[in-house]
Amino acid sequence: MSSIRITKQFSFETGHALYGYDGKCRNVHGHSYKLSVTVIGTPISDTTNVKYGMVIDFGDLKKIVKEEIVNVFDHATVFNRNTPHIELAKELEDRGHNVLLVDYQPTSEMMIIDFAKKIKSRLPDNIKLHSLKLRETESSFAEWYASDNSSYL
Repeated sequence: MSSIRITKQFSFETGHALYGYDGKCRNVHGHSYKLSVTVIGTPISDTTNVKYGMVIDFGDLKKIVKEEIVNVFDHATVFNRNTPHIELAKELEDRGHNVLLVDYQPTSEMMIIDFAKKIKSRLPDNIKLHSLKLRETESSFAEWYASDNSSYL
């Protein structure tokens, strides 16, 4: 049977600051991110399976991405845990804000690598993560492809 790619799109609002950066993005600011998640697999051929004809139920893919990415990053402020903004992060947390301290610079490039690892770990064995596209602005985005990352094949 044919391999089919299935894509689901998500959106979330996230703030961040890039420590050590020499431009405006060193300041705390936010984006309306749009994430496209594409998986690849073979449609279920067992006619007795309730998901007959599906590669993966869109609802199942949505559950994975919502739990791993959207629910965590939406309306959060992300800082590298080594940032000089650590006092600001602590102050925001103390005031009840959702602050994420990550082990990487929270650029679209590094976030998409993190997202790929998280999503891949939750997919059923017969479904492979094909690609991710993380749109930071209308004209700027990062893409991750399994074919470019042999450790993910």
